[in-house]
Amino acid sequence: MDEQDTAAILHGDVLSDTAEEPQLDVNKEEPGVPSTDVVRPPVTCSLPVSVEPVLFLSMFSLALQAPLSTQYLWDRISEDLGYNGSKRSECGNSSAPPDPLQKEVETLTAHWNLYISLGGFSVGLLVVPLLGSWSDLAGRRRVLILPNLGLALQTIVYLVVMYLKLPVVYFLVGRLLSGLSGDFNAVLAGCFAYVADISDRRSRTFRVAILEACLGLSGMLASIIGGQWRRAQGYINPFWLVLATNLVSALYAFLFVRESVVPDPSAKLLTTRHHKAVWHLYSSGGSSSEAGGQFHRCKLWLYTLCFFLVVTVHFGSRELYVLYELSSPLCWGPDFIGYGSAAHHLGYLSSLAGIKIMQRCMEDSWVALVGLASNIVGLVVFSVANSTQLMFTGALFASVACVESLCYLVGSGVFNSLYPATLHFMKGFPFLFAAIILFIPAGIIGTLQCLEQRRDQRDATVS
Repeated sequence: MDEQDTAAILHGDVLSDTAEEPQLDVNKEEPGVPSTDVVRPPVTCSLPVSVEPVLFLSMFSLALQAPLSTQYLWDRISEDLGYNGSKRSECGNSSAPPDPLQKEVETLTAHWNLYISLGGFSVGLLVVPLLGSWSDLAGRRRVLILPNLGLALQTIVYLVVMYLKLPVVYFLVGRLLSGLSGDFNAVLAGCFAYVADISDRRSRTFRVAILEACLGLSGMLASIIGGQWRRAQGYINPFWLVLATNLVSALYAFLFVRESVVPDPSAKLLTTRHHKAVWHLYSSGGSSSEAGGQFHRCKLWLYTLCFFLVVTVHFGSRELYVLYELSSPLCWGPDFIGYGSAAHHLGYLSSLAGIKIMQRCMEDSWVALVGLASNIVGLVVFSVANSTQLMFTGALFASVACVESLCYLVGSGVFNSLYPATLHFMKGFPFLFAAIILFIPAGIIGTLQCLEQRRDQRDATVS
């Protein structure tokens, strides 16, 4: 973010703490003059990449692990309850009466997903903002290394549970360890912040598009590999790859990623500077005038509400996809679950092309409405899907850009609780509920865009 952009948002006394901090341009270096302030990696990489491999590898491990974890919970709970899902007569028959034992397996799996997600993301909710603010002063490399090591510790715990057949409650211990180190959200924030540090306004959009492409490509690749590997060899070997991927990601960040800011040795992890900046932003609206501040503050709160609802729906419903696909009448195996997950990650790629085309003929707000409409149609299709063909149709409709944020916590809690509560009257009700929620941000964004256009026309007439 350029200095004038920052000054327009943050108050002067907030910026005064960092006004004297030197910024580092990693692409510029005076020849013959060694730098003593920059933390250089042990190995210099000649390729024109920076943090893209870190994000690619971290997303690969996440996309490989997430569907397999839900499937493992399903299999362990089915084994404990004596439920044999491979001999179900209701598979492919949507008119068959539901199996009470299957309902119990679905309910327990959704609840354990809820507990594990709440444990990890409630801790991450406190840690990620602190790590992000701390990286502005202490450097970005640490925020790229620490979360990957935490994800590796989580995978080690998962492997121990699988080898020793320990109770699945120990999965929660692994998630807590990952949350304490920032989890994947910290890696994501660190990578985007690093790109913002080393790019200018003209090249930043392209660099961010590359990061989005890394998310899509790695997610699709990991989903397909994970589904086929799980079918062939079970769970343990794929999780060894998850562990190796996290360690390689941390090692790459340590060896090859150059620091993008000058580290401040006196930087503190626990500070209120970041929270003061956020409070001023939401209380003033980023405007110096009273009238303009009230208008901008109202827009900021409404757009934040839209963001909250969209991300909550996205992450909350995403956790239910595997559970919905495992149960009747779909009864998908690990290979089809992998293909379905890959179809969802296709949104990272398809949205880039769609946004680029649509931005040439419409405002950003209308582009957002198109994306919401696509997501609503996809969720409605999921809510009534009873065949494989219809599920993949929904996946294509729902291929919109994924938004990463801490709303995962709320989405996980709401939707993992709603799924078992509505099994008795409509299995796909959470997806229908998600589609209904998305009409709220669609209405807010459309109304704000119309008001903005009227305001611009009025100002033009007065001038």
